[in-house]
Amino acid sequence: MTQDLRVPWEEDPGELYEHAPCGYLTTTPDGTIVKVNETFLAWTGYTREDLIGLRRFRDLLSSGGQIYHETHYAPLLRMQNDVHEVAFDMVCADGHRLPTLVNSVLGRDPDGLPRLIRTTIFNATERRGYERELLNARRAAEDSERRVRVLQEIVAELAAAPTETGVAEALVRAPAPAFGASGGSVWLTGARPGELVAVSATDQGVSEAAAAEVARRGDLHVVGAPEEADGQLPGLAEAMREAGRATVVLLPLTTGPAADDADVRGVLAFGFAEPRRLSDSELRVVRLLGQQGGQALDRARLYDAARQREERAILLAATTREMDEEPRLTARAKRLVERLVPDVAEWASVRLQVGPAGLLAESGGPAPDADLLTAQIEEVTTAGEALWPAAGSGNAVLPLVVRGRVLGTLALRTGAEPGFLIDLADRAALALENARLYEQERAVARTLQRSLLAGTLPQDSRFVVETHYHAAAQDLEVGGDWFDAFMITPDRLAIAVGDVVGRGIDAAATMGQLRSAIRAVASADAGPAKVLKKLDRFVDRVISARMATVAYCEVNLASGTMTYACAGHLPPLLHEPATQARYLMGARSAPLGSRAGRRERVEDKVKLASGSRLLLYTDGLVERRNRTIDRGLDLMAREWARRRDAPTTGLASGFADLMVGQEHADDVCLLCLTLGTDDRMERSIGADPMQIALLRKEMRAWLASHQVDEESIQGVLLACSEAVANAIEHGYRNDPFGQVEVSATVSAEAVEVVVADRGVWRPARTDVARGRGLQLIRQVMDHVSFDRSAGTVVTMRRTRKGDS
Repeated sequence: MTQDLRVPWEEDPGELYEHAPCGYLTTTPDGTIVKVNETFLAWTGYTREDLIGLRRFRDLLSSGGQIYHETHYAPLLRMQNDVHEVAFDMVCADGHRLPTLVNSVLGRDPDGLPRLIRTTIFNATERRGYERELLNARRAAEDSERRVRVLQEIVAELAAAPTETGVAEALVRAPAPAFGASGGSVWLTGARPGELVAVSATDQGVSEAAAAEVARRGDLHVVGAPEEADGQLPGLAEAMREAGRATVVLLPLTTGPAADDADVRGVLAFGFAEPRRLSDSELRVVRLLGQQGGQALDRARLYDAARQREERAILLAATTREMDEEPRLTARAKRLVERLVPDVAEWASVRLQVGPAGLLAESGGPAPDADLLTAQIEEVTTAGEALWPAAGSGNAVLPLVVRGRVLGTLALRTGAEPGFLIDLADRAALALENARLYEQERAVARTLQRSLLAGTLPQDSRFVVETHYHAAAQDLEVGGDWFDAFMITPDRLAIAVGDVVGRGIDAAATMGQLRSAIRAVASADAGPAKVLKKLDRFVDRVISARMATVAYCEVNLASGTMTYACAGHLPPLLHEPATQARYLMGARSAPLGSRAGRRERVEDKVKLASGSRLLLYTDGLVERRNRTIDRGLDLMAREWARRRDAPTTGLASGFADLMVGQEHADDVCLLCLTLGTDDRMERSIGADPMQIALLRKEMRAWLASHQVDEESIQGVLLACSEAVANAIEHGYRNDPFGQVEVSATVSAEAVEVVVADRGVWRPARTDVARGRGLQLIRQVMDHVSFDRSAGTVVTMRRTRKGDS
């Protein structure tokens, strides 16, 4: 059995603890120091009286160390009972910091509760120095590698740049990532000897005269301070001071090494806000950058002429393609002129002889003299020959000829060659004529589709039906969406919305057949479920109607109940007074003629309160490629509820515009049914006289739905209008944001209207004859009272004359 060797002297354990080659600390679980050895005291300059029972371990750490102690060290120690080699900076008694490595062990009592923490501390000063040296060496290697990588990227970008401007832009971006420069600028040699042209710049710390001198000398210049530039390079010192540059590098862009008398194609200059000394390796990279940049510029100049010819051909093809992407005539003409300016012309105009007013698309400027241009266009239109500017400057006007007919003219301010412009005009004329024919055919198709939709909608004082149909904006073909509303009996209203699968004339014809079939099979004793069953038999004979969807409802106007059924269609949306909008999810079954899903036709019944609004719609209103159907339905229900009190006139079209806009990819079909009204009407309008007409229109419909006699309706409308006008004029004369509250109640005996405002009543001017409004109100109403305790409240009552 191996035993410890005995030394010739006895080693004192206390001496070993106090003068160990590391610091020892013993703390309570909360970190209070209860024991410390001499080694730690010698390193930090503290005395035992400074620490024992007075300081916690975390109090000896730097601010960052204290945070790390709270967030990592202490939690880890509690979880795993030990922590090893944690780097902390100890704050010594004199304030300096001592780098250390800390190991701690948490001791627990027999019950497992924390009892004490033993900590060893090692001096890491020399280790920190080694780490710093290694880090500096690593950074130097990384900087070198980064410069090489950046240079490789720049060389690749230079090789890919097709023009001198592209090369210059790549060069001006290079100094920042490669050397940490604040900015740069590039000058290129011109056609005349000694001429420099500024092409690209992100920094103004170098004068053009200094760049020209460097180009003449053909060698690299590094100026470490503005004082060094005095007497060497003209204007450089002043430019450096104005731009705040301490060091500037001026690099000639040569086609080879400077020692070989290579040609100079330009100058790259970049600067630093702080003094900077470039190392030998950095200077080698700078010179290599100058050679690569000069060679790239040389290549760009060699290919410039060939590229210009190629660009003309590409421009013609691109212009034709972009016009073909836009089917509308106006948009296509606009696309043409926007494509030509500024690539081909400073100003361009297309005038077409279509429609009663013609068509004009214009871009660029300034526009030429209007009278002169009009005379030129008349001459070209009459002769059918192009008009070219004198001496190659001015406006060129070309006829747009298709099949021997002058469709219009193309006018440009340009210096392009005539052959290119003639080819351009020929292509533009054909593209514009195709767009004209497309819109003509599209108008015919839309007219055909609308002729197949429902004709005159039923009119009844007990309900209002509002419909809207908007075909897909990007499609010439007609679709299969449809709506219908008709009376089955004097007290039973039928409404339906459907969607036939597919597009084109066949779909539209099937839609017309299906709509007619519903009218044929609907009867007083049928009901929605039986109607759908009969439609299934109809679909068996009309194959093109298979998988069509239908939402069909029958409303009993006497009882206020509605029976409905949906054959694969989206659920109706119902909004009743004082409730949330909700979807009617009952009575659902498969599309017409389906061989799968729930084929049994079912129906459901719901009681409709007076004032309810029901919306039937097709999928184009809610379905989008970039969102789920549930999200679309939630959005529609929310927006429909916000329009609870909106006038019925224009409600369907306005709601469709809100949900899908004018440009959309699918047909949109809506049918809105408003059933009766409440006995009470409440509206809030702004202090704008223009809103009185809308209020009158809505109140008239509300009164008519309650069978109020015409004479009483006229009186109530007149009195209400005058009261609202007075509230706007007197209460909100200087407050355009005021609100006028209007409430009306109808009963079997009378109609009562209350108009209230919160403004400050101002009497009418004494120099103007007034008072006719109040006189009219008193004449047409049986009772009128005013309350001006808080704003103004006008209460008016008129007795009804009986059923009209």
